[in-house]
Amino acid sequence: MDAPEPENTPFAAVSAQTSKLGRMYQSYLDKSTPYTTYRWIGTAVLLALFFVRIVIAQGWYIVCYSLGIYLLNLFLAFLQPKIDPSLTQDEGLEDGDAGSSLPTKKDEEFRPFIRRLPEFKFWHSATRAIAISFLCTWFGIFNVPVFWPVLVVYFLILFSLTMRRQIQHMIKYRYVPFSFGKAKYNQRSGH
Repeated sequence: MDAPEPENTPFAAVSAQTSKLGRMYQSYLDKSTPYTTYRWIGTAVLLALFFVRIVIAQGWYIVCYSLGIYLLNLFLAFLQPKIDPSLTQDEGLEDGDAGSSLPTKKDEEFRPFIRRLPEFKFWHSATRAIAISFLCTWFGIFNVPVFWPVLVVYFLILFSLTMRRQIQHMIKYRYVPFSFGKAKYNQRSGH
């Protein structure tokens, strides 16, 4: 008996091309990983182009508002620890195991800050969202007529309230999600 021949259907050809494009895309993402500054500069340029498009076209404010809400959501996930200290502290009180919270005294074990949303995923999601939003501004179906000052005021209120709550959470549970401003020790002396 002969071995069955691989299928030469159009679906198999499309699937093979999609798989090839996916591998190429992932390869470019992998190559861009160490270039954090350049990745964020590219994202900022794309965001600036998006804003220029919104200002020149005088429309698509709902797309801009949706992008702002999504980026705010990503930023909050970037600022939060992977394991929320408020949840683990509440669970620890019930179970009697409060050892999984962040250290608050000198004697406690140091646990590094691990983000809920790592920097690379934050960048990738933000860049994709900006590119999709930019693409949406070229289709009239997404140009929903709204009174944009209301959206701006609502976004600013939402931003200030959520950031205030996040900063209060950071102060209460004593964690800093950024590495600048923290003490750096020499590797040789151990201090």
